Amino acid sequence: MKRSGLLPRGEALRRAIRWLSEEGRHDHAAITEAARRFDLSPVDEAFLRQHFRE
Repeated sequence: MKRSGLLPRGEALRRAIRWLSEEGRHDHAAITEAARRFDLSPVDEAFLRQHFRE
């Protein structure tokens, strides 16, 4: 199985969650910024939206 990028699988998502928590924001704009900043896949971005909506 091939991994893309330099980070271990899931590390970018963990960093994005940490960043969102530190920012104290979980709105649409913050999640979009986290996805761009940490180069998340569309699936990871959708996960964040679902996770922080609840």
